[in-house]
Amino acid sequence: MKYRKIKNYIVIFFCFFLLDPGLLFSYPLTIKDVYNNSVSIKKTPKRVVSLIPSITEMIFRLGAGDAVCGITYHSTYPPETAHKKIIGGYFEPSLKEIKKLNPDMIFVSDIHKEVKDFFSKEKCLIIKIDTKSIADSFSNIKLIGEIFDKKKQAEKYISDIKKNLDVISEKISKIPDDKRKRVIRLMGRKMVMTPGKDSFQNEMIRAAGGITHDFNKNGNIIEVSKEQWIKFNPQIIYGCGNDRKTAKLFFNKAGWSDVDAVKNGKIYYYPCDLTCRASTNTGYFVGWLASNIYGKEFFEKKAQVFKDSVIKNNPFKIDLEYIENAGISESMICDFKNRTLLINFKNPLSVVSTLAGHKTGIKTIGNHYTPPQNWGIGHVLGLKGLKKQVFNAIKVKKETACFLFTGADLNNLAIKKEKFKDLEVHALVTAGVRSNAMRMSKDTGGYYEPGTINIIIMTNMKLSSRAMTRAIISATEGKTAALLDMDIRSSYNKKEYRATGTGTDNIIVVEGVGTVLDNAGGHTKLGELIATAVSKGVKDAVYKQNSIITRRNIFQRLKERGINIYSLFAEEKCDCGRDKSEFAGVVEEILIDPVYAGFIEIAMGISDDYEKGLIKDLSLFNQWSKNIAENIAGKEIKEMKTIAHGDNLTIVMSTALNAILNGVYNRTE
Repeated sequence: MKYRKIKNYIVIFFCFFLLDPGLLFSYPLTIKDVYNNSVSIKKTPKRVVSLIPSITEMIFRLGAGDAVCGITYHSTYPPETAHKKIIGGYFEPSLKEIKKLNPDMIFVSDIHKEVKDFFSKEKCLIIKIDTKSIADSFSNIKLIGEIFDKKKQAEKYISDIKKNLDVISEKISKIPDDKRKRVIRLMGRKMVMTPGKDSFQNEMIRAAGGITHDFNKNGNIIEVSKEQWIKFNPQIIYGCGNDRKTAKLFFNKAGWSDVDAVKNGKIYYYPCDLTCRASTNTGYFVGWLASNIYGKEFFEKKAQVFKDSVIKNNPFKIDLEYIENAGISESMICDFKNRTLLINFKNPLSVVSTLAGHKTGIKTIGNHYTPPQNWGIGHVLGLKGLKKQVFNAIKVKKETACFLFTGADLNNLAIKKEKFKDLEVHALVTAGVRSNAMRMSKDTGGYYEPGTINIIIMTNMKLSSRAMTRAIISATEGKTAALLDMDIRSSYNKKEYRATGTGTDNIIVVEGVGTVLDNAGGHTKLGELIATAVSKGVKDAVYKQNSIITRRNIFQRLKERGINIYSLFAEEKCDCGRDKSEFAGVVEEILIDPVYAGFIEIAMGISDDYEKGLIKDLSLFNQWSKNIAENIAGKEIKEMKTIAHGDNLTIVMSTALNAILNGVYNRTE
């Protein structure tokens, strides 16, 4: 009887644990809300809106992303954010859209006063989080871990970041003080600006071994005079993508161009997700920055902390009879984690590689990921030297190996299998399209690290030499079809062109064993399966690496074309009674509406076809645009103004966006 009671208690305990483990362990939790009041959280929040990209990143990285119901369009990392509801931008989130989500918790920053006031009487907890230092980011990760009952995950993330920073510190300590370099973060638009002395961004520069400015000004962003610029004389300048405009505007002018970094071309650009926030990737970014600051000195043997070696193997199964084993090997090379897809054959086979040509006697094929912190190795050693270093670290014989090399993380590998009757095709794909996508026949060639989209093709039959080489065309067409389907833009001409690939794509096709197939063309089942598997693989890999899905939000698609809502009317002196920020916020709220988002999406397709000459007359589209403007305004508009400005606006996109802006400008509400 006693045993039964104990058993029942255990069952009840276990059921409660499954329903909400937080009820049994870490709750209630007392924290400070936005009003600085102590508030008790009694259970894990289920409907969370995060207006702060760094906090959104933390929530997802700690495994609590399911609780997030709304984010700003500035939150694009990690990939899972692509599936969440957009409630506007960071600066002017839509109160109406947030309210629709009925959140039980909202994360805000100092600038979200309107959100704070609007939801002050709602039954939801508003938490203000600031990040002014790296230490703050650790506290924030810990807090998120406590709120979502992910304490262990939070502790591990903090520990991993600290370990990364310690390694970088040790490497930097071996560089003499007289060789330390002056580094500045470039910001601003109409004037040169930079983070203040107390900003976490300058703290990250110092963690990377750089010397920061001392302009005696604190704050997130401060103005830099030409005299200060010349006196500091930066040797390294860095920014994120949007800062290129500032560089273009100033770095050809006297004084601004006379500093070492500009004269020597030491200007670097990183993803905004890394430069503009202290979050779960702080150690990753500091390492990347340090490697660019010090280059060769950062990779010298005397600077190494760890010996180059394999630290972990993660096997997985590929159901092909000639494969002995497969997996992803993690190795430490020059103190940073590299990852290698390794596939070992039972017996030597032939392969065709677009990087190495036709190779016989191959026992191992692979795809090696070099992290950004190690990209400088390739610049110093070249591809031949990089191969040697990698093969030595992972203990692979170069004579019997055929490899591809990539800057896309092997953690984001996509594996796709297609089958017809007895025929199987396996495609293993890594892909990144943020900085290197291009349209062949239109964009200018140039050299980058090899392998932005890498594809390995294997079948369960034997391919003749003819079939192996023809398979490359089928795979390439499948890759290009995927990029066109997703509207991936050329990195070199976002305005007009969709990308057909990147400048560094490579393919390996494996001979295989069994029944001989002699053709992999478009009319064959083999060609069809190859193209289908590759197309699916590219889409999946691009999602994992770049957080891009086909049905992504309108703000992301505009950004990919180089169009920013806030810069559209930078020169417009609006007399509509709203300041620029408020005006942009209203435009963002309009574009959240699927009807108006759909209008802009249709305009994108019309724009591409018009620029190619497939559409000749825009009169019907122009009338539709005017109707859209009047629908938003709620009245007839006698004269349409040209409000939208920008180098990346085609005729059609200018017309479409001017329709939205005129509608808001003339709105009667």
